[in-house]
Amino acid sequence: MYKLARTHHLERLHRAVFLACMTLSVSESALAAKMQITKNLTVVAESAVVARPAVISAVSMRDNTISLLDLYHQAVTHDPTLASALSANQAAQEIIEQGKALYRPTVNFNAEANAVKTDIRYLNSSAVPGQSNFETYKAGIEASQPIYRKQNLVQMDQTLTQVSRADKQLHLSKQDLILRTTQSYFDVLIAQDKIDLIGAQKTAILSQLEQAKANFDVGRATITDVNEAQARYDLIVAQEIAAVNEYQIAQRSVQAITGELPQKLATVRADIQPNALAQGMDKWLEVAEQNNLNIQIQQDALKFSDQEIDRSKAGHLPTLDAVASVSESYATGSASVFSTGNDLKTGTIGLQLQIPLYQGGATSSKIRQAVLNKQKAQDDVEIARRQAALETQRAYLNLSTTIAQIKALEQALISSQSQVDSTKLGYEVGVRTSVDVLNAEQQLFSAKRDLLQARYNYLVNIIRLKSASGVLAEADLIDINQQLVH
Repeated sequence: MYKLARTHHLERLHRAVFLACMTLSVSESALAAKMQITKNLTVVAESAVVARPAVISAVSMRDNTISLLDLYHQAVTHDPTLASALSANQAAQEIIEQGKALYRPTVNFNAEANAVKTDIRYLNSSAVPGQSNFETYKAGIEASQPIYRKQNLVQMDQTLTQVSRADKQLHLSKQDLILRTTQSYFDVLIAQDKIDLIGAQKTAILSQLEQAKANFDVGRATITDVNEAQARYDLIVAQEIAAVNEYQIAQRSVQAITGELPQKLATVRADIQPNALAQGMDKWLEVAEQNNLNIQIQQDALKFSDQEIDRSKAGHLPTLDAVASVSESYATGSASVFSTGNDLKTGTIGLQLQIPLYQGGATSSKIRQAVLNKQKAQDDVEIARRQAALETQRAYLNLSTTIAQIKALEQALISSQSQVDSTKLGYEVGVRTSVDVLNAEQQLFSAKRDLLQARYNYLVNIIRLKSASGVLAEADLIDINQQLVH
């Protein structure tokens, strides 16, 4: 018994030494790969996306792959939100003409025709009472030209402020479309990648399950190994169902923008290199203070409310208009005893001065209301400033974190792959269990998924930072589009 135990102990020691040597060999290979990471990221990235980029680059033209820029051009044409903003902006442009009309002459034509029946009795007179039936006709033209109306002058300035605000709102809608399109595009990509990664993980777990069953049949494994592999397989099937559902939802989000379900989308290049931010947070905050459209829109609202105070105060001021009219009236008879008709032509021209004395306190109330609305507008400007600063800081920090995450996850992917290789080797020599293999593979696929997510977040956060600072444009989409496999 002693000899058998000693022999068994020596065999386990031999296997442990052999495993250590193999592990050292794998670790040396991993270290060499880490040293070459800046020169050869393609191999690592291809592993992260399960060799998909090479296939896409080979068939992209044949499969009519849609790029981010292509999707954005579709969105510009079909997005109902942008179409609504365009219509609202075009409608707002008419306000300028309405403002100009306030100081243009107004001309009105009026006409009337009447049938008159009278029954007249004269008091203190010997005249005989009588009745008459006759018709009257009248036509005329009246014209008025404002000479001084302070309210109209202020209102003309207000129309320019309103149009300026409408133009900024349209520009904001265009920036929002760029952001929505970018987010929806990469939501579809990450959902598709999750399906691919889960499919690869499912294949690996199934292989492990079959191997565990085979080893159990020959007595080299316990039923626990089989049950563990079966549980992992059932769980990955459930995750696959959820991933497919997530992918379909992401596709419908794109459809809500472009009007149609997206086809094959161009993926991110495997050798993408995130660039460090050249400007600090303070610089981006300065840019946001000067260019954020929400701030500018609220500043226009403040300007409008200030003008509204002037317009309300003008209600106390006199108005002066030039007026003129030409009219002609004709009657076939009259109510008098003589019952004679007449044909009268009249022309007038002059000035009309109106001085408001008292209007029930309405003008004073409107002034107080305008002052309070101005205070609200000032508060809204401050809210917009703080919100813009918060969004800029959030986007800046998220982008900085994503850049660091990509580099860390690239290293984690190499380490996870080394761990899988070592664990599989340990399982073969009997010092590792199937559970260890499943855990190592789970960690590897999680690292692949997290790396892909970080790359997508990097590109989306670039758009978010520029959107928060108010400098987002189609040129930024072109830059992002260059990071895709076409």
